[in-house]
Amino acid sequence: MRKFYFSLLVLVTAILCPFNSMAQIDSTYQKKEKEEKIKKGWNFGGLPVISYDSDLGLQLGALVNMYHYGDGSRYPKYDHSIYVEGSWYLKGSGIFRFYYDSDKLIKGIRTSFDLSYLPDRVFKFYGFNGYEAVYNPDWADDENIGYVSRAFYRTDRKFFRAKLDFQGKITSDKFRWMAGADFYSIKMDTVNISKLNKGKDEDQMLPDSAGLFQKYNSWGIIPANERNGGLFTVFKVGLVYDSRNNDALPTKGIWTEAILAMAPKFTSDMDEGFIKFAVTHRQYFTLVKNRLSFAYRLGMQVNVAGHTPYYAQGLMYFVTMKGAYNEGLGGAKTIRGIERNRVVGDGIVYGNFELRWQFWYFSFINQNWYMALSGFFDTGRVIQYIQIQDGVEDQTIFDNPDFFDKEYLDPYSDGFHSGFGGGLHIGMNQNFIIAVDYGKALSAKDGTSGLYIGLNFLF
Repeated sequence: MRKFYFSLLVLVTAILCPFNSMAQIDSTYQKKEKEEKIKKGWNFGGLPVISYDSDLGLQLGALVNMYHYGDGSRYPKYDHSIYVEGSWYLKGSGIFRFYYDSDKLIKGIRTSFDLSYLPDRVFKFYGFNGYEAVYNPDWADDENIGYVSRAFYRTDRKFFRAKLDFQGKITSDKFRWMAGADFYSIKMDTVNISKLNKGKDEDQMLPDSAGLFQKYNSWGIIPANERNGGLFTVFKVGLVYDSRNNDALPTKGIWTEAILAMAPKFTSDMDEGFIKFAVTHRQYFTLVKNRLSFAYRLGMQVNVAGHTPYYAQGLMYFVTMKGAYNEGLGGAKTIRGIERNRVVGDGIVYGNFELRWQFWYFSFINQNWYMALSGFFDTGRVIQYIQIQDGVEDQTIFDNPDFFDKEYLDPYSDGFHSGFGGGLHIGMNQNFIIAVDYGKALSAKDGTSGLYIGLNFLF
């Protein structure tokens, strides 16, 4: 599947600065504190979304992040942040998102609200339990002799999420409680081949053949009552310790959170509810002041009680969202370089290790800018396995040699899934950060590589 990306920074500078100001670029290595211009009121950053996918067609859209710094006395800390994104592929996939974050809306409380609709005509599905689900890239490669379909590892998903989270101090601004609720509507289906083939030349059409998702349904690995998705609400409570010196690009401090996420049966259409426990620890070290820092993140999420349906297994629970998707493992926000959703299980662990170098500070159109390079290593694995035999009515299917000759399943084979790579980040006023990361998978069983263009550092 071929993709072409083009991204261009769009600066919205009304009110922020006069349009007739001359651009000033200062490349000297003076101390950052002397270069920084204090920002007040509203500041805007934006990015168009333009790409082409050979199956989904042309994608058009834009995103904008607005920050309100009040009288500037807390800069670079903001009073309000509003993020809006809208993009649409011509054949039905897209991202429509509104996100708000503020510690001024309610006195003494940090409030975060997310409303997202994320339809995906070719949502990735690789099975469960990491390497226990065999990945054969030849089946999805239309230039390989073993080709089956470019959509073999794909499903059709319509994903709606509404999140409301609160944080308040316990003993100080650093040590806080959190509470919140998420509502999800997730609808799953097989890929709509006829829609994706519309307007294509015959030699580019997708064959109407069964993909892995259809096979998992026909085999009963996905229970019949889960195959179409469902509705559910997650209630969260937790504790947070946050001593970072900056939210967007911390260079010292600790950010640790522990969350209990509960999805009761009575607020869902599931046969039973589930409880997850998630703990995430992040730490930041200054190596060279205002220039070089090291950051790492360690996380674990496990199933405590109940049964999590397959369509909710990939969800990850954090106090603050860094992007449109709160899912893993694999892809832009968890293990860069390996395929998105490659590692799905009842319980997971993961780690991210990143060196960050801010090599250039400068002023441009009356805004504060920096450019940074990063190098990273990401890894993770399943530690609680989904019992794939639970929903299968005909247990004789597991006597089929196709399952255990490593064509589809390879039991007890999982290990760590890892990727490495580097990135370029362009920051404006220390909060609006354009991120371009490229990751390479260490194992061909996880894919090859990934290019990710978006906003913010990973953590």
